[in-house]
Amino acid sequence: MTDTAEQRTGQDGQDTEQAARKRLRERRLAAHRQARHKLSRAGWAGTLRERLTELTEAADGVYDLDEPADVYGDRIVAALEERVAALLGAEAAAFFPTGTMAQQVALRCWAARTGDPTVALHPMAHPEVHERQAFSQVSGLRPVRVGGGHRLPTAAEIRDLEEPFGALMLELPLRDAGFVLPTWEELTEAVEAARERDAVVHFDGARLWECTEHFGRPLAEIAGLADSVYVSFYKSVGGFGGAALAGPRTLVEEAKTWRHRYGGMVFQQFPTVLSALVGLEREVPRLPEYVRHARVVAAALREGFAAAGLPWARVHPEEPHTHQFQVWLPYEPEVPAEAALRQAEETSVMLFANAWDAGGPGLAFTEVGVEAAGLEWTADDVRAAVRGFVDRLPGRA
Repeated sequence: MTDTAEQRTGQDGQDTEQAARKRLRERRLAAHRQARHKLSRAGWAGTLRERLTELTEAADGVYDLDEPADVYGDRIVAALEERVAALLGAEAAAFFPTGTMAQQVALRCWAARTGDPTVALHPMAHPEVHERQAFSQVSGLRPVRVGGGHRLPTAAEIRDLEEPFGALMLELPLRDAGFVLPTWEELTEAVEAARERDAVVHFDGARLWECTEHFGRPLAEIAGLADSVYVSFYKSVGGFGGAALAGPRTLVEEAKTWRHRYGGMVFQQFPTVLSALVGLEREVPRLPEYVRHARVVAAALREGFAAAGLPWARVHPEEPHTHQFQVWLPYEPEVPAEAALRQAEETSVMLFANAWDAGGPGLAFTEVGVEAAGLEWTADDVRAAVRGFVDRLPGRA
């Protein structure tokens, strides 16, 4: 069967769009590498030589580099697992190559124990948006949605959910909603509501590391609310990749069996694990400082947009809950994307380093993260950068 002219035209259009997106990504990466003033440094974008050199230098004093490398999860991998368990106040932890695998394994283990494969989660939770129905397609789990909007589910919504469920999964922070968190009281009430329904509670804590400032509590106390917790080593921590599942020792041992079955028993993982240990040592202690400065940056962005007279510019949340937040503007995504790139290319100031996505007709949003490089920015620096960005929007010069 030959393709119709309409099919060929459609495919040509998709190819053109993909090529345009690729060019935009390449421009953004090049601009980020040469920019002298930016809110965060995309270490992942470095060359292989740069990344390996930085890791070796940073690891000095963090771990004994003269120790033999790991083999199927021993030595340095076991050391990382012990470190994570201690940080989260858990009995044990298991290293996984990806968070997608870690969470599927955790929830299928809980499903076997509760006898219920149903997982209640927010419609904007990562497995619902970014994992191609992995819960149902790979692990035999059945997701049901609880809550809605740009916030986590409330205790009332959990209690009133019409369907029974064996596990409640809460993403902390809820990334696609704007890296938002509930209050401590709301979180504890949500957990209690799930327990009233005889359900276990699992935290998608990919970015749990950055939640301590908002809750005003240590990691172990936050993680201790849940029956199990997953954490990422490249989100917030700056590692090469990887994740960990923490919880009761019996659950973790069972999870390790499933890790092997899922293909996660990797021969050697020391570069990724070493980068995670470096991140735990260097970045995690600094995250509260990043969160506090993100609030300074967010306030200056709002002030800068207001002073520039840009209609309907929004920072969400107005006071960030973590060191990351969203900025919304009344344009199609390609408009602010081009303005941000031109500003970086022409001035070496990169205010918005991430992609812009459509939030609705004529509405675009991007994610802003404040890390070590962003601590150099004063509120005046941010307001001046906003002025330069707005001047490059169509009709604003």
